[in-house]
Amino acid sequence: MGVDIVGLARPPGLLEISPDLARVPDPRDFADADQAVTALYQAHAVGLIRLAFVMLGDRPTAEDVVQEAFCGLYRRWSHLTDPAKSLPYVRSAVLNGCRSVIRQRARRDGRVAAEPPAASAETDALIGEEHRAVLAALRLLPPRQREALVLRFFLDLDEPEIARSMGISRGTVKSTVSRGIAALGQILGEDR
Repeated sequence: MGVDIVGLARPPGLLEISPDLARVPDPRDFADADQAVTALYQAHAVGLIRLAFVMLGDRPTAEDVVQEAFCGLYRRWSHLTDPAKSLPYVRSAVLNGCRSVIRQRARRDGRVAAEPPAASAETDALIGEEHRAVLAALRLLPPRQREALVLRFFLDLDEPEIARSMGISRGTVKSTVSRGIAALGQILGEDR
């Protein structure tokens, strides 16, 4: 097994998954919340942990945020009007959880919310120098720009999905991504 950017195990031949195995489960295919949330978790938890890790820089906290998001989905399952929208619901819950953690850290430590936490030795060993530079630069961006870039380039979401996840308009997504890329380029250019 290989190890990806976050240090999570990646099965060998990950890029050679057959189309049948790569099918994303439709929550409407399941009779109850247990089955639907379990299938959604199995299909998307690792990607959401990566999202939270990039936002927070801390794998255990990222895992906690994702777990809380799925627990929230399970608790609210009977209130969902459209189970097909459960993935955007969980993704938004993960982003909101990351925002809460960043605010809590800022209050606790008396620092600016965008300041990155120190990386562990294990994380540093798992992430290559170039990835570390990009992740460090990402964590220096304002939270909204960081979220937009992570959703766009790490999760490969399109503008309408990003807008729904962040609760902003498509035009705001475009300008936020553009400003984030420019700021990221400046940060990375200054470091070199």
